Amino acid sequence: MALGTPKEYRNQIMYSVYVRNYSEEGTFEAVRRDLPRIRALGVDIIWLMPIHPCGVKNRKGTLGSPYAIADYRAVNPEFGTMEDFRRLVDDIHAQGMKCIIDVVYNHTSPDSVLSQAHPEWFYHKADGSFGNRIGDWSDVIDLDYSNRALWDYQIETLKQWASVVDGFRCDVAPLVPLEFWLTARREVETVRPGCIWLSESVEPCFITGTRADGIASLSDSEIYQAFDICYDYDIFPDFLRYLKGEIPLAQYLDAVNRQEYIYPANYVKLRYLENHDQNRAKQLIPDEKMLRNHTALLYFQKGMTLLYAGQEVGQTHTPSLFEKDTVNWNTGRDITLLLQKLAGIKRHPLLTDSSYRVQAFAHDIVLALHTKGGKTLAGVFCLRGEAGAIAVDLPDGQYRDLISGGVVEIRAGRLGVDGEPVIFEV
Repeated sequence: MALGTPKEYRNQIMYSVYVRNYSEEGTFEAVRRDLPRIRALGVDIIWLMPIHPCGVKNRKGTLGSPYAIADYRAVNPEFGTMEDFRRLVDDIHAQGMKCIIDVVYNHTSPDSVLSQAHPEWFYHKADGSFGNRIGDWSDVIDLDYSNRALWDYQIETLKQWASVVDGFRCDVAPLVPLEFWLTARREVETVRPGCIWLSESVEPCFITGTRADGIASLSDSEIYQAFDICYDYDIFPDFLRYLKGEIPLAQYLDAVNRQEYIYPANYVKLRYLENHDQNRAKQLIPDEKMLRNHTALLYFQKGMTLLYAGQEVGQTHTPSLFEKDTVNWNTGRDITLLLQKLAGIKRHPLLTDSSYRVQAFAHDIVLALHTKGGKTLAGVFCLRGEAGAIAVDLPDGQYRDLISGGVVEIRAGRLGVDGEPVIFEV
């Protein structure tokens, strides 16, 4: 684990924005105007998906993927100018939030600035042509980090951006050498002390599959040496299997509990129900009451919470990365009030530093406990939205539900719930 990673990251909320599809305008300015609303959700960090120009050669769709970058040191003119971008970041700071940008260092577009200026910095196939090692990524070509001059260029680029933004979300970071990330972190620290480093760590099947093909792929235990925060992909496949009814809830919760002892004491996981590579939470969990419970559990989990723009209005459509596909903000649904309440609970000191454990009961009721120093923060989440009663090893008495303000009662070691999530301090 990065030794300086603060546990306080576990109290924070990140909000992911794809500028192209955030608004009809698809500009930095349109995002800037909406910052007060984003801040009101309790957001601490805005993550801007790639802001750079997209390549044209081999592009997917009409507009191309933001992850097929043509120039790491420029902004996409569709979004605005560099001055527009700086103004956006300045206003994010003025609203009391931080800004991180996407770093896509495994590959570029085939017609990128680097492919033309430094073809020797790229992976080449047996016939000498550009290529990539992941077959379905047909719109990109891979960089080759055996070239130390590439390291210098990439790190200098990071330092340039770090003079403006507060950190980086690093796309498929496990495919880039660990020593590069360690070196980059040390160098960037001279420009932006306390820079935030988020790794898009990858699923177990991706790690084993790429390694079987002879491609180096870093595990979370390795990537945590350089990064503050890792994706939850080590267990997210188990979560999806649970939702599909392929495994019992207890099996997924066993995976959550396992994180407590396989990672360092200051580990921070990025917790999410959805992101730009996954289906929308409302599509996965259409029932309103069930989704409220899943959302409350999301905020209660140990780690940083991620919201993907549109999640707050129950968006069911996953926007295309390759086309103009604007988020529909007028769904008739809005869980802002719930998110604001949960954001307040997220600041609780027991969510900063605790021993964390989750347990499954009948009707897919989850009991989750953060404990430290004789204090406990308890959450009960009815993932089927059904009422029930569970046995709890907590003192009998009446407690205030931090979500609704109502009363939670434990009598004779049993706690009854009506299908809504509850969180209370013992």
